[in-house]
Amino acid sequence: MSAVPPNQPAPRNRPPGPRPPIPAPGSQSPAEPRPSAVKDLLNGVGYLLRGIGWTARNPAQWAFGLIPALIVLAAYAAALVTLAFYLDDLSGWVTPFADGWSEGARDSARVVAGIAIYGASVFLAVLTFTAVTLLVGDPFYEAIAVRVEESQGGAPPDPDVPLLVQIGRAIKDALLLGLVALLFAVVFFAAGFLPVVGQTVVPVIAALVSGYFLAGELTSIALERRGLRRRERFARLKADRPLVVGFGAATFVVFLIPFGAVLAMPGAVAGATLLARERLADGPVLTAGDGGVAGRH
Repeated sequence: MSAVPPNQPAPRNRPPGPRPPIPAPGSQSPAEPRPSAVKDLLNGVGYLLRGIGWTARNPAQWAFGLIPALIVLAAYAAALVTLAFYLDDLSGWVTPFADGWSEGARDSARVVAGIAIYGASVFLAVLTFTAVTLLVGDPFYEAIAVRVEESQGGAPPDPDVPLLVQIGRAIKDALLLGLVALLFAVVFFAAGFLPVVGQTVVPVIAALVSGYFLAGELTSIALERRGLRRRERFARLKADRPLVVGFGAATFVVFLIPFGAVLAMPGAVAGATLLARERLADGPVLTAGDGGVAGRH
């Protein structure tokens, strides 16, 4: 019998049965405490930076992902420029109550109205830009997401869903997101008239809200590939809301930078794929109306 070296514990016999699975990078074991909300917010920002870093190491994929974003940007830019030309008329149209005011008060009200209209339009554009770009460039971003997954160990197989069904779902999701974005834009437009708060707190809330929905759109590629429909996807986003908001809000801010939405779109898709793969793809799903836990997909 061999002796055990001094000051070292004796080896223990491994209990029979299969070894416990090794968790995937970035995943949490059930016993591991969840990160704080602040840490998850920062982790969400980190996923965007990781995605941008991935495209920096793969410049051909980055250039490939610019094509649909450039097409949609041209259409959106034309619409926003046209809006700017008619902004004075629109400001007067939404503030008829100020017609009898003094010139200074009337002009101030219409300046605030113009800022609110254009700000709400930019908010709507940023929020729907991702949905429209993903719809137009679905084959481009699907290919990028697969490359990201392969670089991390392998991509799931293609979903067994006919192409026309996939396109129909994508159009439906884009229309629903556009409706939600329009409702929020109206709310933020009205809140923009509030003194001080409308110019400070409201933009921050708008960034957080739009970030949440942006993350939902960007992660849809990787999650749909795993068989998750819209309700299930947003159930998972809700379960990791600080993480998702951190990623989405950082993406929203980058998209506000001139040409940021185009240049960062491939990196945002890559970061969302990493986020979905490591933090959103595994575990149970709680959805409203199912009365319990949905199985893994």
